[in-house]
Formats: sequence, C-alpha cells, structure tokens
Amino acid sequence: MQNLLGPIGAILETKLNAAFQPTKLEVIDESNQHHGHAGAHPSGESHFRLRIAAPEFVGKTRVAQHRLINAALAHELKTRVHALAIEIVE
Repeated sequence: MQNLLGPIGAILETKLNAAFQPTKLEVIDESNQHHGHAGAHPSGESHFRLRIAAPEFVGKTRVAQHRLINAALAHELKTRVHALAIEIVE
C-alpha cells in the first residue's frame, strides 16, 4: 500500500531528501491515529513517523541523528507538526 502524503508530509519528504540524500526514506502520516488527542490538527498532518537511512547518520549517536533531523525540519516542528517518531534504519 502506497503512503499518499498531503502537503505537509510532502514538505517533510522534500526537506529530508535535500538535507540528507537518504538511501531510504519513508514519511508516514499517522495523524488519523491521533484524532482528538492533544496537538492533533483539525485537518490532519500533525503526527508523522519517519524511517530514514543516510550516510550522514553513520557513526553518530541516536541523539545526534535526531538533532540533525529536528534541525532540518525545525520550521515544520515549530509551526505544524506536533509529533515526529524517528526510526534510523539501514
């Protein structure tokens, strides 16, 4: 099943591709699982799961990897995205 992203998810995907040139990237909108929860945006696209592999992450701690991703998506995390689950994969 293909994950169809809305405009916010597409922005996340574009920014991550530009910042890291990942070998694997999957941006999953999980907002429908959080409808009615704190931080859920009425029109969705507020909760995402990210699976990413990129050469830049090799040899870095999990904290350092997450900081790089958070920096790349700082605007979206500040303005629209309430939750981002990050999975660094191989």
